[in-house]
Amino acid sequence: MNLNFASDNTGPAHPKVMEAVLRANDHAAMPYGNDPVTEAAVAAVRAAFEAPEAEVAFVATGTAANALALSCLVRPFESVFCSRVAHIEEDECGAPEFYMGGAKLTLVDETDGKIDAGDFAAKLTAAMDRGVHGAQPAALSLTQITERGATYSLDEIATLTGIARDAGLATHLDGARFANACAALGCSPAEMTWKAGIDAVSFGGTKNGCLGVEAVVMFDASHRRELALRRKRAGHLWSKQRYLSAQMLAYVQDGRWLEMARSANAASARLAKGLRAMPGARILHEAAGNLIFAELPRAAHARAFAAGASYYLFPGDTPLDGDPETPVRCRLVCDWSKSSAEVDALIASWAG
Repeated sequence: MNLNFASDNTGPAHPKVMEAVLRANDHAAMPYGNDPVTEAAVAAVRAAFEAPEAEVAFVATGTAANALALSCLVRPFESVFCSRVAHIEEDECGAPEFYMGGAKLTLVDETDGKIDAGDFAAKLTAAMDRGVHGAQPAALSLTQITERGATYSLDEIATLTGIARDAGLATHLDGARFANACAALGCSPAEMTWKAGIDAVSFGGTKNGCLGVEAVVMFDASHRRELALRRKRAGHLWSKQRYLSAQMLAYVQDGRWLEMARSANAASARLAKGLRAMPGARILHEAAGNLIFAELPRAAHARAFAAGASYYLFPGDTPLDGDPETPVRCRLVCDWSKSSAEVDALIASWAG
């Protein structure tokens, strides 16, 4: 039985996605996105977001999607405000700064990964007061769901984008787990993005049943030419673009992206219920989607790992042979394919 709960990146691609890639492989097609599959995939994404004029570009990684989107919003002497635990700050090896030509990230306090509106407003005011001596405020980047597993409500997004808009800042949404957030909130893609004040979104597919594809969606079509040029210059324009596009088309068609996210969220909710009933276990942050941060006794982790479970401990070098009752933090992630039996087996492995 598969007890790998380390990441939704470890999960398999959906069979319909695989079939779509094979269909794209049974004929010749023009390169660089000048093919019918890419045209259909772009149209499907625009329809999903209710944004017929949006610019849509497919890339293979979330890092590229975030960095390219931000590079179109920010100049080298400007700054992006983001959470202290944002993926663009902690996990992208300086790629956003590199793609933006040296623009900096300004870190904002958070709770469960969600930016504190008061701290954002204060940091923004302080940055504006520095005049020519400081990096100029230019954008706000949010993550939905957050790196701690929480979701911003639509009102919370609107509050933050409103602060940004009033100061002339653009807004970006890192949506690596966008589908999980939509499923959790019961909202549409449009409601969570441009209707709430978002200018650009990285619409994730890789973590939710694709082989490897993300969509950069920019709601202001005036960025069309710049995004195309930046993607090419960065080495992210695939010659056989149809293989990326085929994944995204299968992902978006028939609401498959939302169906898979609901499945992942349901598995995570089942896992959270099991954790809450377990002596010595504690959930550390809001677990709204498919991501759980928890604390269990060291002995429980040791039993699970001995049974073949795989997930991350924090710190990563935490030994399993110390005091058995010491609480040890971990991260648990459910992908779209996780079954109830697998979830129950992990819970049972902790109990021994």
